[in-house]
Amino acid sequence: MAYLVGVLVLVLGVLVSIGLHELGHMIPAKRFGVRVSQYMIGFGPTLWSRTKGETEYGVKAIPLGGYVRLIGMYPPADAVGDPPVRGFFGRLAQQAREASGEEILPGQDHRAFYRLSTPKRLVVMLGGPVMNLVIAVVLLGIVMVGFGTPDSSTTLSAVNQCVIPASDTSGRDCTADDTPAPAAAAGLQPGDTVVEFAGQDISSWDQLSGLIRASGDEAVPIVVERDGQRVSTTVTPVVADRPVYDDDQPVLAADGTAVTKPVGFLGISPGTVLVRQSVTEVPGVVGEATWQTAKVVATLPARIGDVAQSTFGSGQRDETSVLGPVGVGRLAGEVASTQADGYGMSERIASMLSLLASLNIALFVFNLIPLVPLDGGHIAGALWEGGKRQVARVRGLPRPGPFDAARLQPLALAVFAVLAGVGVLLMYADLVNPVTLG
Repeated sequence: MAYLVGVLVLVLGVLVSIGLHELGHMIPAKRFGVRVSQYMIGFGPTLWSRTKGETEYGVKAIPLGGYVRLIGMYPPADAVGDPPVRGFFGRLAQQAREASGEEILPGQDHRAFYRLSTPKRLVVMLGGPVMNLVIAVVLLGIVMVGFGTPDSSTTLSAVNQCVIPASDTSGRDCTADDTPAPAAAAGLQPGDTVVEFAGQDISSWDQLSGLIRASGDEAVPIVVERDGQRVSTTVTPVVADRPVYDDDQPVLAADGTAVTKPVGFLGISPGTVLVRQSVTEVPGVVGEATWQTAKVVATLPARIGDVAQSTFGSGQRDETSVLGPVGVGRLAGEVASTQADGYGMSERIASMLSLLASLNIALFVFNLIPLVPLDGGHIAGALWEGGKRQVARVRGLPRPGPFDAARLQPLALAVFAVLAGVGVLLMYADLVNPVTLG
């Protein structure tokens, strides 16, 4: 049941995000006088609609996007110099111009989108992606300030029974030949909270970990809190080779193996606690998440190729693989139904909000790709037109006509076909070769 609730919450959150994205386009367009004939969430057959004023508002059957119909997206042929109609692509452009012109009501050519100045067109087209970024900022703000971000705590989540070499990544159980772990030998238990180590009060896991690694193999006193009582004992760490970390990431050698060094080792693992952050931390986190998402989008063709190879070949799908709607829904279900210790309702809500924030950041970045029919394609067209006009003004030349955006119609159809194909591939991959939290 929790799994289904997680999926439904995600779907609702995505629909709200789509609706707000389209509002980001519609509100400034109406403010600038453009006639908006439709505001739709979804594609395909209309499930419900209602007309208010001059705009039809509705919901369609396929919740994989949305749109607002801005009248006069393409300038008519006479406004762009009556270009000759040649070949298949020329006919596509001409049909786009004619269809756009038919939507303009008599006497309302001044309300056509193509009539807007470059700054106003940029505001309209950037309104949608910027709305997604605002949603992400709000959601991450709620998570970081209201719930907190996961951090290692001094309460133990696990106590190892033996010392397994760092080079052994098989995940095997302990054997009689393995050295007993000092923490288990000293009687430490999962759920214990370390309050003192080597005579020092402990306030964080980083502090405790540093003291343990620096202790060598000397016997040291340790005090834990267990069931409300303080329990004192002595532990003797062993010296073991353990990975070297830099900014929480393992340092790798030239051959790709983890760099290790001999340090004190007890065999304990920290629990996780939510630590509330300052609101001033939110912009930095959003900026870093946006940058990481942009790097993923920049390498999207290669990542899609990896998905295809792992799905139709024998390779294992990487946990950082690109996900489609099915995969994201599966992830939301797993987040909502996870039964791990210390993973309560607060953690579930925070994780779900973080997932929705990540999706909105992805929508922000993806929509800025300078290809039609994405918002970035229209933004690029507006910048091109504005740039030409500024050059003409500086050189004292006549003002150029509007950019013939209809000529990009063949490109828009090609991009749409590619996106549809990628969507089908990801949906299939998410079904037969899914990425899971486990």
